[in-house]
Amino acid sequence: MSTPTARYERAARRAQADGRIPALSVALHRADREPWVFTVGDSGNPEHPLGPDTRFRIGSVTKTLTAVLVMQARDDGLLDLDRPVADHLDIPAHGDATIRRLLSHTAGFQREPYGDVWDSLLAPDAGRMLAELDRAERVLPNARRFHYSNLGLAVLGQLVAKLRGGTWAEIVEERILAPLGLAATTVARPDRAAIGYLVDAYSDAARPEPPVDVAGLAPAAQIWSTAGDMARWAAFLAGPEIVDPAGRVLAATTLDEMRWPLTTTDENLWALGFGLGLMLAPEGRRVMHVGHDGAMPGFLAGVYGRRGGDGNPGALGCAVLGSSGTAGQVNDLVHELLRLTVEWDPAEIRPWRPAPPAPAAYRPVLGRWWSEGMEFVFSWHDGQLQARLAEAPASRPPAIFEPLPDEVDVLRTVSGREAGELLRLTRDDRGGLVRMHWATYRFTRAQEAFDGGRASDGPE
Repeated sequence: MSTPTARYERAARRAQADGRIPALSVALHRADREPWVFTVGDSGNPEHPLGPDTRFRIGSVTKTLTAVLVMQARDDGLLDLDRPVADHLDIPAHGDATIRRLLSHTAGFQREPYGDVWDSLLAPDAGRMLAELDRAERVLPNARRFHYSNLGLAVLGQLVAKLRGGTWAEIVEERILAPLGLAATTVARPDRAAIGYLVDAYSDAARPEPPVDVAGLAPAAQIWSTAGDMARWAAFLAGPEIVDPAGRVLAATTLDEMRWPLTTTDENLWALGFGLGLMLAPEGRRVMHVGHDGAMPGFLAGVYGRRGGDGNPGALGCAVLGSSGTAGQVNDLVHELLRLTVEWDPAEIRPWRPAPPAPAAYRPVLGRWWSEGMEFVFSWHDGQLQARLAEAPASRPPAIFEPLPDEVDVLRTVSGREAGELLRLTRDDRGGLVRMHWATYRFTRAQEAFDGGRASDGPE
């Protein structure tokens, strides 16, 4: 029987051959294994043959780094996601667009800056790009629907640069690449770069694409990297509590916020959505792939981490980088490898062990309760009070509660069902728990109608 890595390698070889990709580099990162990296093809750079250290353009995967910089600034109190971008940038038009809308591609900005940059291959510098916003269209009303915009993310990158007092390139190196040890990831083209190609549709000829410096658009598409670095980045997006436990780059709760779906890219086919700068690809059975695709002349990239699902070891990330601008197999392979990983090399099953009991104040809460005719089960696991519908599948995460400071009988729902709402415990004169209210709905030990009568008593 073949090993898991042999199956990954075969999938990569098949994608490279079917997609006719001159150079392909793939990597998997996970919490419980050494990183796996595989390359196939030819870099096109005689002085630096293809290998794990070969750099590829990652295109719009760059946007995920810019989005993290924006959220760092928010967490540091430098901006408010729901305030207009004009609060921080002196721009001639479209300053009413909020930072949240720009991050989720729902601000209506046209896709590219003013001018035919992909004809001339001359992108404006940051100053000119911002100065010419009055010549760029607002192609859709604010918040109307999803419309992908390189311009919008580039504006956010320049906003962060102004707030931090440096260039975007300096800030992304200082605040993301260095802390996470992404030493092979650079803004400038490195010597070990693969050549990007346009592969002819009707023959085996391949033409090198011209190198492009996107200047002021850098926060949307400029970065070069290796598959190994990008698999680690994908793992960070999916499992920051494992990759960055100290929260040096970003708090895990902020990544939770970034991963929450804000829009779907197609109203009739909910197969891809956007959070705050992140693409969200539902896989079914409560599994989500989170990351981004990337494209630049001669290059395609897919960088995603896997959230949820059986066999997931945590901090599971995959990167697929290719030196062809047209091979859709690059973007398919990243999802295939994430699926194969949990199928052929699932995480070890950890044995259950007894743990300390629930605090005395919450032991009366444990067990079955009724509300609105539905049965709920309250339990204590992993040091937390939890609740779930009795009929909910095991794969559905429970609601989790934390007590308010100095109020043992009032708890906040911090995740899951009714997140943000209060759970209030009501006790009798002797301290016995008699009822609860969650999101103001009454919870009782017996099934009761809204008038307080027991269902088992039937009509009066």
